[in-house]
Amino acid sequence: MDISKNMKIKLSFGSEVYQKLSQQLSMLDTFKGSWKEKESKQGQYLKELRKIATIESTGASTRIEGASLTNQEVGKLLASIKVARFATRDEQEVAGYYDALEVILENYTEIEISERYIHQLHGILLKHSDKDRSHRGNYKTSSNKVLANYPDGTQRTLFDPTPPHLTPVEMPQLIDWLNERMAKRDMHPLVFIAGFVYEFLSIHPYKDGNGRLSRLITTLLMMKQGYEFIQYVSFENVIESTKDEYYRVLIDGQQNRYKDNERIDSWVLYFMQCLITLTERLEAKYETYSKLKTALNNRQQQVLDFIRDHEPVQVRDIKKALGEYSRNTLKKDLAYMVKEKLILKTGDRRGTRYHILKKEDT
Repeated sequence: MDISKNMKIKLSFGSEVYQKLSQQLSMLDTFKGSWKEKESKQGQYLKELRKIATIESTGASTRIEGASLTNQEVGKLLASIKVARFATRDEQEVAGYYDALEVILENYTEIEISERYIHQLHGILLKHSDKDRSHRGNYKTSSNKVLANYPDGTQRTLFDPTPPHLTPVEMPQLIDWLNERMAKRDMHPLVFIAGFVYEFLSIHPYKDGNGRLSRLITTLLMMKQGYEFIQYVSFENVIESTKDEYYRVLIDGQQNRYKDNERIDSWVLYFMQCLITLTERLEAKYETYSKLKTALNNRQQQVLDFIRDHEPVQVRDIKKALGEYSRNTLKKDLAYMVKEKLILKTGDRRGTRYHILKKEDT
């Protein structure tokens, strides 16, 4: 199979899709430019945003694949990441994802897009996983159907990816195609990133860890192409919140795998919409922080994010979601954020509820 020729066909868009895609790309590039200006003026609170995003990304990406740890449990685990051995499969996956993500965030400019480096990232991703010791960093040697994992423990077969004997052929071709696009700049970077991720998932080159690795590579490629804002808000969390659509648009293209009519319009538009959602979330977080004289701490940011996602909420709702914190501590945080005009308090006593403060409320 000629990957380069096939990718050109898959990324051929009709006029309606092209028009919508152009609008999405324009929005993303406009945000990219405005964010760089904001980023240059800010300091300490961006470190806090990145810390929170790393926890959310690690939790979300592992939950998509069937893990069950909440963001709060992930945060606790990562606080003691130097523990030599992790007791459960979920903990092993979380620790590995965190390690791989940190490598990318700290070294993205030096990481080459090559088989060797992708193998290394796969090895880091699975380095804590006992059952994956024999195959980490190596292409699959047996067929691996792609399964959707659901919270109730059920699975559903989505599609059969590239067979093992073709994986060492298709992966180098895909990597060469990507590096050629990056060198020639003959395609919008976000389009070739979306195309690469789709094809990577279609090949499914490893026995395990493909979904998680695809999201790590997304972050790597975004950062290498100048979209560094992805480190401050969780892309993985956006995917998790649209999991059904994520699987649907992948199947939409992959049902015609190796056929002349394989198109990935739905996937590309979905990918861009996820990025737009990501920028909207980051903008909201930025506006919140810009109102403060000092940055919120990690706990306060968790409270604020919970209110934003579930408003209106009561203290008991927050306590249930963030059980590691005492009720009195949470009430102090709420009082502080009301005072700082970040949230709005309505009602009284047992009827008290908290909302995100909108501009029209000020």
